[in-house]
Amino acid sequence: MTLKRAIVVPPLKGDFIQPAGILSEDGAYCAHGALWRKFRALTVAPEMPERTEPLPGRWLWGGVLWAHFGHFLVESSARLWALDQLEQPVDGILFMPRRPRAGDAVRGFHKDFIQLMAPEMPVRVVTDPASVEELVVPGQGFGLGRITAGTEAFRQAVHNRFAADIAAEGPEKIYISRSALGVGKGGLLGEERMEELLASEGYEIFHPQRHDMATQIARYKAAKQIVAADGSAIHLFAMVGRADQSLAIVLRRKSSANNLLQSNVTHFCGREPLMIEALRSEWVKATDKKKSNRLSFGELDLQRIGAMLAEGGFIRDAAGWEALSDEERQALFAAKKLTGKNALEELPKYKRNRIRAARRARKAT
Repeated sequence: MTLKRAIVVPPLKGDFIQPAGILSEDGAYCAHGALWRKFRALTVAPEMPERTEPLPGRWLWGGVLWAHFGHFLVESSARLWALDQLEQPVDGILFMPRRPRAGDAVRGFHKDFIQLMAPEMPVRVVTDPASVEELVVPGQGFGLGRITAGTEAFRQAVHNRFAADIAAEGPEKIYISRSALGVGKGGLLGEERMEELLASEGYEIFHPQRHDMATQIARYKAAKQIVAADGSAIHLFAMVGRADQSLAIVLRRKSSANNLLQSNVTHFCGREPLMIEALRSEWVKATDKKKSNRLSFGELDLQRIGAMLAEGGFIRDAAGWEALSDEERQALFAAKKLTGKNALEELPKYKRNRIRAARRARKAT
């Protein structure tokens, strides 16, 4: 829909659910511009502001601008499908910040992505209530929940426009790694060993955060076989991936987000990825609640991962793919400085399973 003299109200607080979004000139809430995640809206009707700053021109509503790379890809890009269907040009894309403290900052990856979708398109972030001369408000075409599959219009626009001029360049086999991200983002215990094993099979170990977006995309387009630790990089791969590429995703924790990632890749690429759920255990900070979270460390069952990769045709055989010993795990904790105040505890269910397995092994002998 298109609104004349739309009132855009950015959030006042960084709450999970925020009064923020679009009002019509008479104060009616434009629910069409809300950000939905799964079963609820994260932006709800704000109050009419006392004052607004005029913003002349015709703008495309981009919605919430996330500072987190993965959320940006999935939720801030959700309305850009309209670029393929605009009847009249726009002066730019208009966002509001997810959190007020972010201000009007437009990060490098924001600019890179939008330029790959709409070259030379200006981007603006409103931090104070604004009265927009004309605002084009597309529906949400992508996001988290069932819509992670993307609407047909969104997928088609991505395939038509995004990174169309970037040529494939790189090896036929890559592993998209998390091992260089640092312990503050959680991780995979045993990932470095898995990288050694994959490298022996001819895989390039690729750390996407060390490369610009164009290089990442060139690698993703070139590879025929991709193994990846689950994470935000897979959303970018899905936007340029094809049905003739094989992808295996090694999960780092139990989460409903894994199903969303699978749906994202399947619907965008036209081919279902191999989902490898092979956690020997999962470790969390002793100060955290005893449940899986985005900062937890999944201990990989390398033997099972090797078997699944071999069966899926990603490696020749699983010889040498062996689980970490207790000594190797402790050495990893020490190397990653996950000791003392940063010590980890094993989630109770895995601890129980490990004790039972040890008891069965003793009885068997």
